[in-house]
Amino acid sequence: MPRAGLDPEIIVRRASALVDVDGVHALTLARVAAEFGVATPSLYKHIGGLDDLLARVAAAATADLAARLGVAARGRSGRAALEGIANAYRRFAREHPGTYPLTQRAVSSAAWEAAASDAVASVVAALSGYGVEEDDTDRIRFVRAALHGFVDLERSGGFALPVSVDESFAFLIDALDETLRALHTKR
Repeated sequence: MPRAGLDPEIIVRRASALVDVDGVHALTLARVAAEFGVATPSLYKHIGGLDDLLARVAAAATADLAARLGVAARGRSGRAALEGIANAYRRFAREHPGTYPLTQRAVSSAAWEAAASDAVASVVAALSGYGVEEDDTDRIRFVRAALHGFVDLERSGGFALPVSVDESFAFLIDALDETLRALHTKR
């Protein structure tokens, strides 16, 4: 019988918090079980093992990112929408240093695929003012690569110069806006 108060959602939330503090490499079922004061086998009543837990953590993080991107884009267009999703993306990576990388690689799970699809839909909605549509893979990847590259370098300490990283991020948004507008007029 499953332990009262313990369910997959609660386990995923706790595992996500552990990953954000100590990184994905530190996640073990024994550690999660210890957090709840139960034996490791007790977790198997709720999840299918470590791979299943990681897939669930990745799906939850990706769904959270997608929701934040959707909120950031809602009611905005053009540069305002671009700036909204860029800032939401960066904020998510800062707030979730361990789970953010899990949003960036495909996971074989229907929940992750649905969340990733929602994230792309939010990006497409934000970029629609630039003429970006769902099948515009190149421009979607262009924006994703620019944002991910920046936040990944920032997360890993790659911007060590004594220059404002916030100003550099604003410059990136300006460059994305200018490029997307130029590409839109070419079509």
